[in-house]
Amino acid sequence: MSQASPVQAQGPAQPIPPAPPVAPQERRWRPSARPLTRALYFAFLAFCTVLFVYPFVWAVSASLKPREEVFDNRLIPKHFHPSNYLDVFRGVSDTIYKAQFGTWLWNSLWIAVLAAATVTISSALVAFGFAYFRFPLRNFLFACVLGTMMLPGVVTLVPTYLIWNKLHFTGPGTFLFLSRNQYPLWAPNLFGSAFYIFLLRQFFLGIPRDLFEASRMDGDNYWTMFWRIAAPLAKPAMIVTFVFEFKASWTELQKTLIYLRDDGAFTVPRGLKTLLDLYGPSAGGHGDYQVILAATVLATLPMIIVFFLGQRFFVEGIATQGRKG
Repeated sequence: MSQASPVQAQGPAQPIPPAPPVAPQERRWRPSARPLTRALYFAFLAFCTVLFVYPFVWAVSASLKPREEVFDNRLIPKHFHPSNYLDVFRGVSDTIYKAQFGTWLWNSLWIAVLAAATVTISSALVAFGFAYFRFPLRNFLFACVLGTMMLPGVVTLVPTYLIWNKLHFTGPGTFLFLSRNQYPLWAPNLFGSAFYIFLLRQFFLGIPRDLFEASRMDGDNYWTMFWRIAAPLAKPAMIVTFVFEFKASWTELQKTLIYLRDDGAFTVPRGLKTLLDLYGPSAGGHGDYQVILAATVLATLPMIIVFFLGQRFFVEGIATQGRKG
């Protein structure tokens, strides 16, 4: 009689129970549980918040005060004068100058949009070329592009003006339905910016190359690869570029002092400089700084709106860069 094997003697094999799931560890940063450390932490955040918000709050408060109370440092005005905002558009009663503030806002808006859109598209195209294509002297040419960032703006100021003057874009007149002397404020962005090229190239390098190779096999050309794959994946970086350039163009004063001479072609910074020269005591005015501050608040509001609209993409772009490090 044959003996049963050890496996048969033990009976059928029992299934192994699955291991209990391991709870994922929370990676969220938390301040120390010690009360003193947390109190110091929140006190520091409150101090930084007040430090950055107080100048704008003071400007809003001063813009609602009469002329005699502008610099009394009261955050709540003793006497409210909301008519200061109307004086921005109609001028102060004892002056004959009528500010064209609505025209200045419109000029700044379309110039800033054109400047931001052109530099975003042109820089993205150049950055995609440096990130995707492999060609001789690629790194050398990219280093030359970055080298242009080392040139101060004052070095190229006079040669740039001479070029635009030779092209007859520094005088009155229109070209393609736009004022000629406003072209130097945004047209140079058609050729890209070294900083934005570097920023966007870093994003394009993080896109897997297999995506482009697969699209090439599907029949895409280089142009459709850029618009269908590279640009959508780099949307946070491109929006950050747009916001940065919009802000730079909106606050540009040096170029406007050089190229703009007609009141109807002024941008907001150039118009604010005109109001400061007109209403300030040094120009014979009575120190109507409440009107200048009201105009400053109105000039700041578009930038606040643009920031809140692009804040999510701005934070996402920084987070993406951090994950690549």
